[in-house]
Formats: sequence, structure tokens, C-alpha cells
Amino acid sequence: HESATRRDAMRAVAATTSGRPPAPAPRARVGSGCRASSGRSHPGSARGALTGRSRRADRPSRSTTISSRERSSLSAGGARSRSRSGTVARALSTETNSPMSGSLANARDPAFAPLRYEIVQGALVRWSAEQPEGPHPPTAVLIHGILGSRRNLLSFAKRLAQAFPSWQFVLVDLRCHGQTASMPSPPGGQHSVTSAARDVLGTLNALKIYPHSLIGHSFGGKVAMSMVHQFGKRLPRPVQVWVLDTVPGDVWCEAGDHPRDTIEHCRTIAMPVPTRKFLVDSLVGAGFTLEGAQWMTTNLTPCSSELFPDAPDGALTWTFDLPGIVQMYKSYEETDLWPMLETPPDGLEVDFVRAERSAFVWADDDVARMTDTGARVHFLRDASHWVHIDNPEGLLEILAPSFGAMDRTQQPARKFA
Repeated sequence: HESATRRDAMRAVAATTSGRPPAPAPRARVGSGCRASSGRSHPGSARGALTGRSRRADRPSRSTTISSRERSSLSAGGARSRSRSGTVARALSTETNSPMSGSLANARDPAFAPLRYEIVQGALVRWSAEQPEGPHPPTAVLIHGILGSRRNLLSFAKRLAQAFPSWQFVLVDLRCHGQTASMPSPPGGQHSVTSAARDVLGTLNALKIYPHSLIGHSFGGKVAMSMVHQFGKRLPRPVQVWVLDTVPGDVWCEAGDHPRDTIEHCRTIAMPVPTRKFLVDSLVGAGFTLEGAQWMTTNLTPCSSELFPDAPDGALTWTFDLPGIVQMYKSYEETDLWPMLETPPDGLEVDFVRAERSAFVWADDDVARMTDTGARVHFLRDASHWVHIDNPEGLLEILAPSFGAMDRTQQPARKFA
């Protein structure tokens, strides 16, 4: 299946953008909307492929201060919501209970994607996973961190879609996280960075999407690097990887709420809990920050009477698979992706974003080692580890050149279906 998938990917990406990017255009607010579609599906077995095009220099930059309200896109059929800018965002979801199949044909159907996913599309995109005819729009994949979910990056994805309306952005819930954790048949096997990367590749392959860019935050940054590392020595097309506030090798926290400590404390909390305040009080009482404790409540969901028949009304439990997350974070600390960075496949570009108040130590030797490989390290002011929340405009300014080179805003709208 792997060799067949690679050959198929090579054929699928034969048509690509080439030549030098257009001259930079003046920055302007983009009054376009975005559409979001989400998929809810079962595991597949085939690996996906990474493709894309990005250029470091002379790429036009566009940014916007328009943001849209986050919403859930989990209802069957269609739902509509209105963004703050007055444009309409459309959310679609699909769900299937078909049995998993090992065939390549079925594995490349959205119904058999290994992960729950969501697609946020700019206003000029006319492509859909349900009807994938025609060339794909430029696509970026956003990958969340440990103890998170795709919702953490949804607002930023919508901001990107408004700034670059010819792009689409795929968000996934990693194994053991978000809605993937509650799938009837969630991804199995060892819970690690490598398996998480393989899940994302399988999801992209099921959707027949070949991304131009991978954006990973924290744990998700290592997942993005592992996706490229697993693909091999040569990519069918160039791909840009953005690693948000993490490093390729050993990581450790200098200050703040260490994820390992948070995970360990969560293991001591008996589920279900009566209220969100109960969880906040438990974490703050153990020395964690109020902000971190409040964020952890986003991982609570109402109890199922089947799992907790004696739970009182309003009781809550985790959305994630905590034992699996323990394994994943251990793998995160042990996974060394320096070899990928120092011997990259042809066509790869890697950029790191370092937060001004990063929880991680960025040793001078490590930064020099990164830049020696050809990677770039960007410094984001006014941001803690949560770069996309603390300073989304600054982060957009840093990422914008890699999107601007392929943005079609200055060209006639192109139909993708």
C-alpha cells in the first residue's frame, strides 16, 4: 500500500505552481469569509503523501485584523454561522459507521480517515472532500499540541482563511485527543509521535489532500516533522513546515505549567468531577496557574450515563484518553528529530517560531544548530507558549510570506470543482 500511495501522490501533484512569486502587494484588510467543514470518520490503513510549494524570499505578505467567532461544526448536514466581519461561514459534517477496510480505494475515502478532522476554506475555494474533482487549492494542515484539540487552532485557521481566501486549512484531532478519542474505533497501537504523524498522513490520504504547508504547535510541531521524516528522502513537491514553539530534540520546561506535571496531576483526579470549578480548584491548589487550570476545563465533557451510571446530574469527565496521552508525551520527550533536520528530504523548508515567554529553553547552541541546517528561527514578541492566542497578528505576519506566494487574491477567482 505504501508504494502504491506514493506513486499515486506523484501523479496527483503533477500540476503545481511554478515560477517566481508576484511582486508584493500592499497589505489590506480582506473582507472575505471562510467556510468550515468537518469530518467524523473511521480509521483507514493507507499512508498519505506530503506535497506543496513554498519559497523563503521575496514572498508577498498579507495580513488581516478580521477574526471570526469560533463555532462547533459537528451537526449532521449543514449549519450556518455568521462571522464578526459580517461574512457567512458554512459548516458541514459527515459521519459513517461503515466497517474499516484495508483496501486503498476505501482508505482514500473521507469516511475512512483515521482522525476526526475539520476543513476551513477561504471564500475563493470551490473544492470539497465529498467532490474532489479538479486541482486542489493550496492547503495547510494545522496540528495541535498535547492535551489540546483542533478547536485550539480554529480561530487562527479562520483568520488565515480570511487573509488568504484561496487557501484551505485542515485541522485534526490527534489520537487520544478531542473527538478522535471517542471514535467507535480510535487509532490503535503504540501512542507516540510517530504513530500520531502516521495518522495525519492517513487522514490526508483519505481526503486526497496533498498539503503545501504543515503548521504544528508544540507536540504538533514534532508530529509535523515526523510526517516529513516518515515520507523519505524526496518529496513529490516542496513543502513548508512551521514548528511553533518547540525544538527538534530534548525539551524541558524552565517555568510555568509543565505538561508532564499537568498530566501527572490529572491522573490523580477521580472522574467524574461535579463542576469545572472543581477541576480549577484542584489544579490551582496543586500550584498550577489559574490560566492553565481554566484552559484544562476545555477538555471536560458531560458524563455518559452508560459509562458513569451513578454520576450526579451535570457531572463531567475528560474528552481525551489520559493513559494514551501519558504514552504520547513520553514519546514527545524521547523523540529526536535532529536527523530529519540535518539530512532533510529534497524540497523541504523548515521554520521555527520561538515565543518571547516560551516555556522551553532555547539554548544558543541549539538555535545555531537549527540555522546551520538552513532552517530559520523567528522570534515572536508578546507571546507565551500559546503563540496563536497571545499574539495571533504577530504570528500571522511571520507566516504570511509562505502563504502569499500562492495566494490568488490578486488574480481572477479560480474554480476548483
